Amino acid sequence: MKVIEVKNAEELSMVAYEKIVDKINSKEEVTLGLATGGSPLGIYELFRINKPNTAHVTTVNLDEYVGLNENDQTSYHSYMKKQLFNHLSFKANYLPNGNTTNLNEACKAYEEIIRKNPVDLQLLGLGENGHIGFNEPGTSFTSSTHIVELTKSTRNANKIYFENEKDVPTYAVTMGIGSILKAKEIVIIAYGLKKAAAVKEMLIGQVSDGCPATALQNHPNVTVVVDEEAYTLCKKMVLQ
Repeated sequence: MKVIEVKNAEELSMVAYEKIVDKINSKEEVTLGLATGGSPLGIYELFRINKPNTAHVTTVNLDEYVGLNENDQTSYHSYMKKQLFNHLSFKANYLPNGNTTNLNEACKAYEEIIRKNPVDLQLLGLGENGHIGFNEPGTSFTSSTHIVELTKSTRNANKIYFENEKDVPTYAVTMGIGSILKAKEIVIIAYGLKKAAAVKEMLIGQVSDGCPATALQNHPNVTVVVDEEAYTLCKKMVLQ
């Protein structure tokens, strides 16, 4: 994995944004895998400001909560519209369907979408417990799109987006680790001291489903963009 260390979250967003735009400009047809949460907000802001041409770009998102209508303001459908889709014109945009009575069929349907739209570049955030997408510790590295029960730590991290903690969904539909690893290129971002332990485990820890992000050690084209704080523990290891 290639590591790019930057000073802060602002510089991290710019570096990741430029890599994504380079990919967009490299081909006549491009598929991007996109992430939600707090980590990519700066990247999407740069998209809104600069408005690169995305008419030839298809997007597939990592995940969606179970039980939320796509028009619910706390759904990831609404998040992506607010942050990106309402501001630029894409060829097509896909997110998992978490609001259906047949979630298993929805998972299969989304996996078929990914198969038909191979991801050229997948953007990932990194959870404090090492999760990627909503793939919590213990998830198989061969997993496809599936339903996952969110851990207490993940729900706690996401409660800032809801009025009450009890409103945070317990389940989500997520692209599996196996699906993520099919991307031709992966860019994973992490900033802040709270991500330092996960960054260290991802980069130099034993490959294990106890830390889902360690699966990226097996991928041939991963760029890790981290700020100084998130990279702190790794630098300490070098100095010892």
